[in-house]
Amino acid sequence: MTKTLQLIIAFLFIGSFAIAQNDLKGTVKDNQGLPLPGAIILIKGTNATAATDADGNFSIEAPNVLPYFLQISATGFKTQELQITASTPTPLNLSLAVDELLDEVVVTSRRRKEVAQEIPIPISVVGGSQVENSGSFNVNRVKELVPTVQLYSSNPRNTTLNIRGLGSTFGLTNDGIDPGVGFYVDGVYYARPAATTLDFIDIEQIEVSRGPQGTLFGKNTTAGAFNITTRAPRFQPGANFEVSYGNYGYIQAKASVTGPITKKLAARASFSGTQRDGLIYNVKSQKYINDLNNLGGRIQLLYNLTDNIRLTLAGDASRQNPEGYAQVIAGVAPTQRPAYRQFNQIIADLNYTLPSQNPFDRKVDQDTPWRSGNELGGVSLNADIKIGKGTLTSTTAWRYWNWDPSNDRDFTGLPVLRLSQATSKHQQWSQEVRYAGEFSSRLSGVVGVFALGQRLVTDPYHIEESGAAQWRFSQNSTSNLWQTPGLLDGYGIKTKSWLNTFSGAVFGQLDWAIAKNLHLLPGLRYNYDFKEVDFNRQTYGGLQTTDPALIALKRVVYTDQYYHAKAENTNFSGQVTLAYKPIKQINTFATYSNSYKPVGVNLGGLPTANGDVLTDLAKVKPEYVTHVEFGIKTNPTSNTTLNLVVFNTSIKDYQTQVQTAEVGVNRGYLANAEKVRVQGIELDGSIRVSQNLAFNAAAAYTDGKYVSFKNAPVPLEETGAPNAFKDVSGGRLPGISKWAGSVGGEVNTNESKLLGNTGRFFLGVDSYFRSEYSSSASPSKYLNIDGYTLLNARLGFKATSGLTFFVWGRNILDKDYFEQLLPAAGNAGQYAGVLGDPRTYGVTLRYSL
Repeated sequence: MTKTLQLIIAFLFIGSFAIAQNDLKGTVKDNQGLPLPGAIILIKGTNATAATDADGNFSIEAPNVLPYFLQISATGFKTQELQITASTPTPLNLSLAVDELLDEVVVTSRRRKEVAQEIPIPISVVGGSQVENSGSFNVNRVKELVPTVQLYSSNPRNTTLNIRGLGSTFGLTNDGIDPGVGFYVDGVYYARPAATTLDFIDIEQIEVSRGPQGTLFGKNTTAGAFNITTRAPRFQPGANFEVSYGNYGYIQAKASVTGPITKKLAARASFSGTQRDGLIYNVKSQKYINDLNNLGGRIQLLYNLTDNIRLTLAGDASRQNPEGYAQVIAGVAPTQRPAYRQFNQIIADLNYTLPSQNPFDRKVDQDTPWRSGNELGGVSLNADIKIGKGTLTSTTAWRYWNWDPSNDRDFTGLPVLRLSQATSKHQQWSQEVRYAGEFSSRLSGVVGVFALGQRLVTDPYHIEESGAAQWRFSQNSTSNLWQTPGLLDGYGIKTKSWLNTFSGAVFGQLDWAIAKNLHLLPGLRYNYDFKEVDFNRQTYGGLQTTDPALIALKRVVYTDQYYHAKAENTNFSGQVTLAYKPIKQINTFATYSNSYKPVGVNLGGLPTANGDVLTDLAKVKPEYVTHVEFGIKTNPTSNTTLNLVVFNTSIKDYQTQVQTAEVGVNRGYLANAEKVRVQGIELDGSIRVSQNLAFNAAAAYTDGKYVSFKNAPVPLEETGAPNAFKDVSGGRLPGISKWAGSVGGEVNTNESKLLGNTGRFFLGVDSYFRSEYSSSASPSKYLNIDGYTLLNARLGFKATSGLTFFVWGRNILDKDYFEQLLPAAGNAGQYAGVLGDPRTYGVTLRYSL
């Protein structure tokens, strides 16, 4: 870090302490005299904010100069403004009136509480009640509410979370690179993408920030951040219990209990469990697979040490243990290999037929059991300390991930790949310290430091093993030696590997009020990243022979590999935003930023050439991102929002995951495309017509392409071509629909009574659509997924407290659709599909105290 940067940070911290402080205290209640927790208190003309606690109390550092104005707001209540003068009695006793036409959303994306429409960041917000009522109990379902989010998962390890089509490699995961979308829960960064497949537990709110956010968040986020806030412990007793029943044996139970332990200590315990029968029938085992079997819990302790110091200790553990994530054969592509190497000819020679030619019959006959044991958990300690006109926050965390899989990677009932098990253990620790607040009457912002360490090891090794039919799929000549009995039966590889990484950063972003309605927001980040990988793969089994010709045939399938690689990088990145608010109802902004995704290492085997391992592919160059964005946020009326964003993102040395025809290169390998570009337009809005009727909608146009990728692997149908690589410059990026959107609404009756409970009857409808998209790193005419539209709805009674119940349906039109298409190992031409869920329906009962 340069001396200049050190001086800037020191100046900001010192400046924050140099300002004389006065504490203004008070209580906010609703119009029935009950405490109103979570209300936002803002001193107008400054960035000083505070939030009320569970008892409705607040304390805010106020300026010395009188008079000044307070703004008090809360979701569902009319905003109140109050002038503070020398004669104003303190502490304040404030009351807010209900206004169901107003729905201001408060977010923490800039590391302090602010109204979403007021900040110069494109952000989508999904509240906890919307998550619960729409049945969006994991990220894969939330993406139907936020069309700029894409999630693809062929199993928890092989999960891709992207925003605007960028973030992680599409398809099969390689642990040696970092995700470009930061995934945070209560300020803790989750390094493993498997976390995105787990059920949410007691969610307060989800904020999806689009575009680079590296000057605001600890971990570098080149494509955006997925920021989840859970419900905090309260000093008022409360409880929620929920159970849902549905078709396919669906059962989901949730519970949350909170309350005080002592005057200064409160606790919250939350639980979630989900089970569902399988949706795919395995004719081999004669049972349904791809079931749900999820269980998770969280315990939190909140300790108010003083009025200015809050400590939160949290622990969580979740696990998934389904016989799940099987894929069905979706089709067969003719390749450029000889006729005897085409999939249909291979299975004909082996006297085998597929159980169905229609993937939506949902039938497989796979002979290797599917297992997806996924365990995540950890502990964290968060300290919020009010210092000056801001808050110093320290977040310390340790997390683990255990992965215990079994897959059938040939997708058939033939004994081709008999075993495919990449059992792994991962641990991470992280530490973030940041200060967010006001440094002077015109200058506010956030500065911080961040460190993350990770270790990933095989447990005890990764294993792949061939079966008796492997010889026919690997056969690359007409030599009769391929038919040697037992040649490849039981022939496999065991891999021991480990990966150590460290990431450190200093980051900050200022908000300078040049004038009342004109703000300049510069940000800066310094990164250091180090990675070290040790990969050792040994062959075993098969026919024991000293015949060089037979040994050569075995090496066509698997070879020993060893490599050790280190990579490190330092980098400066940053951004500048100019925000202008010509009138109260319009907020405009323009952002230029450059960002950086760390150097990567391959951790799944490397391709070979003439029997030699291509070790120069062990390291993957870092990505360099240049991003430009223009946005306008508007409130045409007090009960409507309408926002528009236009963006352009260019990436040099784009890290991409590519398939290879070699069976032994697990999950493909990493490579760099010289340059890609993603640009688009996003529009979202909401309107509350009355207290009984509200609508929301969002639409996104996204165009992503390879500007230059001259050495890309050939697509599936060109396997066997004279050249193993192809110039796909100008081709489209995978996983991106040009058009995507969502439309939803809810209608309520006036306040009613049911079984002694006060509430409203309601009907809610949500729809999600996307146009067709590519499912292959190198564009392929066979691996394109048709566009689809999903329709979800719910009908029931919502109680203010007491009993809530509703019936619900998802994919009501029973649309058949793929989420992902994947070539089988070895690229014989067959490819498999990850199927979207069919129509599901059920009932939910919820009781709150």
